[in-house]
Amino acid sequence: MPPKPLESYAAVDLGSNSFHMIVANWIDGRLQLIDRMKEMVRLASGLNDKQELSKESIQQALECLQRFGQRIREIPQLNVRAVGTNTLRQARNSDAFMMQAYQALGHPIEIIAGREEARLIYSGVAHSSFDEVSQRLVIDIGGGSTELIIGRGFEAYFTESLYMGCVNMQQRFFEDGKIRAKKMRKAIMFAMQELESIEVMYKKTGWDYALGSSGTIISIRDVVQAQGWCDYGITATALRRLCDELMVIGDSEMINFIGLSERRKPVFASGVAVLCGIFEALGLESINVSEGALREGLLYDLIGRAHDEDIRDKTIVTITQRYTVDLDQATRVRETAVDFFRQLRSDWEFDEKNDLKLLSWGALIHEIGLSVAHNQYHRHGAYLTANSDLAGFSHQEQLKLALLVRSHRRKFPLEEFETVYGSIRIQIIRLCILLRLSVVLHRSRSNNRLPEIRVAANKNRIGLEFPSQWLNHHPLTLMDLSAEQNFLQAADIKLTFS
Repeated sequence: MPPKPLESYAAVDLGSNSFHMIVANWIDGRLQLIDRMKEMVRLASGLNDKQELSKESIQQALECLQRFGQRIREIPQLNVRAVGTNTLRQARNSDAFMMQAYQALGHPIEIIAGREEARLIYSGVAHSSFDEVSQRLVIDIGGGSTELIIGRGFEAYFTESLYMGCVNMQQRFFEDGKIRAKKMRKAIMFAMQELESIEVMYKKTGWDYALGSSGTIISIRDVVQAQGWCDYGITATALRRLCDELMVIGDSEMINFIGLSERRKPVFASGVAVLCGIFEALGLESINVSEGALREGLLYDLIGRAHDEDIRDKTIVTITQRYTVDLDQATRVRETAVDFFRQLRSDWEFDEKNDLKLLSWGALIHEIGLSVAHNQYHRHGAYLTANSDLAGFSHQEQLKLALLVRSHRRKFPLEEFETVYGSIRIQIIRLCILLRLSVVLHRSRSNNRLPEIRVAANKNRIGLEFPSQWLNHHPLTLMDLSAEQNFLQAADIKLTFS
């Protein structure tokens, strides 16, 4: 038997301080890392007072992504996942940047929410240092945000993302590079204030030990151990000594610790301040350090999707339970929508994997707005979908899903699709049409199966063919389809049925 071909995967993390990429092969159920790239782009430094990325920071980011793109050019698109974090969540011109970034990398880039970032970080840590018994606190200090997670095994119980990182804290407290005692204490107090909202809950939940991940914490670990202040991880005593030493040095340019890179120096004091605040607020005596982080979490998430272990499927199930969805009705609608999808897969050039998943999820949750009110429930459902923390979903995926929920009934809101560009907009509109028609055909909520319905489509036209006389025996469905004809006509889509 010939050996199985290698499955290559890549994960790209567009962080606020550094861009990271790892490439790995999936061999016999395990991940084999084959390449790693990192560049300190410091994207957060490019945000101006209007929260817009500067041309210079965009150009530097694009040049980095071009280099990354060359490395992963031969990897299939489904096997690559690239995500942006806090700075791209904040930037007002992130959409324009993302279009250019897509061209530079050669792969789509998603923006993920803070709690999704935290979940992925925990996954990366859990896979790098597995422990199914102990409850762990995981801390990750990035360039623009800090994530704190409590979990056990591979499951994260609490995920939080706070708006403080080594870059934005450096701009706020150490912009001139001077490290004064007053500034350091203010920075530590600010970090402790940010932690106030979760401090009691986290302490009450508790943990057996704490782990730190990513560049800031790894750099601090390397420095305190090189100085001989502790032998393992980072202790509270070693961290306090480091903080005191930084204030004695007094200037970021004068920092000269063994193992600390030149590019890390400008944001080192601010990263130390954040970690000091966490130690003080949560009463930590020491933390260990994990080599796993967001990019490893991305890889394992991506491999799970490829091997039918998609966290997003579990998230949708959780939503249906949270909002007490009528699963019988949702399943009926989904089955019809999937049948139509498969009939039109070639005519409308659907993506068998991604488009079908999106349509299935939309069908399952299209009625969640009923938990708020029946009136305008499609609007309520869209709001819940777009603004909830949905594990596994990026901002862009949630927007697409919210559009399906928003557009499944009544007037077709064509203007709301302007937030989605190009060919993606066309595909989402087409998926909405399939969902709308499926909802119309199951308005009676009956368990009686529909007859075989043939569907054909061509650009902006879609036709339904029913068995002879079936529509005459179902006058309500005939009336509903006539109303739907008018709704779709307003969106320049012609519906015919016979």
